[in-house]
Amino acid sequence: MRRLVAPAAVLTGALVLAGCGSEDSKAELSVSGAYIPQPVSDSMAAGFLTVTNKGGTKDKLTSVTSDVGEVTAHETVGSSMQEVKDVDVPAHGQLVFKSGGSHLMFEKLKRKPEQGEKVTVKLHFAESGTVTVEMPVKSPTYNPKTGH
Repeated sequence: MRRLVAPAAVLTGALVLAGCGSEDSKAELSVSGAYIPQPVSDSMAAGFLTVTNKGGTKDKLTSVTSDVGEVTAHETVGSSMQEVKDVDVPAHGQLVFKSGGSHLMFEKLKRKPEQGEKVTVKLHFAESGTVTVEMPVKSPTYNPKTGH
């Protein structure tokens, strides 16, 4: 009987390790709540969305592109905002861009997005590649909590 314990333990350990390298170890990204308030400026706009990662590995947002202008990620620190180059999407977590916090900044607009239209953005991730998102343009005072 004793001879079977060691091989069984090795087999069990191998199966556990094999499970660690399975699909759960990949980032599984989805995007929700995307919108852009209609900008009051002809040259700048802000964008908001949530990236959810249901996978077991973190990912990193490395850049954002759009045909309406240049897009950068910003975080709010105190009362000022600063551009960030890469933003982590934690495993089993979220990256939230919201009003008053981290957000996408659209600059050097080629055209001013108007309420009712959609702006296409491409989110570029280190591990998951590119995710294309249609961001509806809402009223300048839109509040996602109330839908108005």
